[in-house]
Amino acid sequence: MSPTRRGDRGQATVELALVLPLVAVLVLLVLQAGLVVRDHVLVQHAAREAARAASVADADRSTAATRAAARAADLDAGRLRVSSTVSDGGERVAVHVDYRSATEVPLVGLLLPDVELGGDAVMRVEAAHR
Repeated sequence: MSPTRRGDRGQATVELALVLPLVAVLVLLVLQAGLVVRDHVLVQHAAREAARAASVADADRSTAATRAAARAADLDAGRLRVSSTVSDGGERVAVHVDYRSATEVPLVGLLLPDVELGGDAVMRVEAAHR
């Protein structure tokens, strides 16, 4: 082993102290991006479930869609907005779900605003069997 020079002592510690905060923020950014992608998948799932519930509902399709979207995924109901419309002469129901995904990861949440996500689904209205 070669002897270390006297002026090189602590160099690795200083480099680590300079780089570690940047690495930590990058890891937190990746974590936040993963949470937003997860919420986007859940919003798409909620839209499909809401469209399915609205397509088989006998009476109030809008209420059925809203309830189904709230139950379908692990999303905060206070950040969820559901709208549904019946089109093609009553043959299809379209559902649009809006969700505001919170950016709550430490440090990153202070830097980034909440993310608006949306999901759409269309299904054929099923006639009631009598």
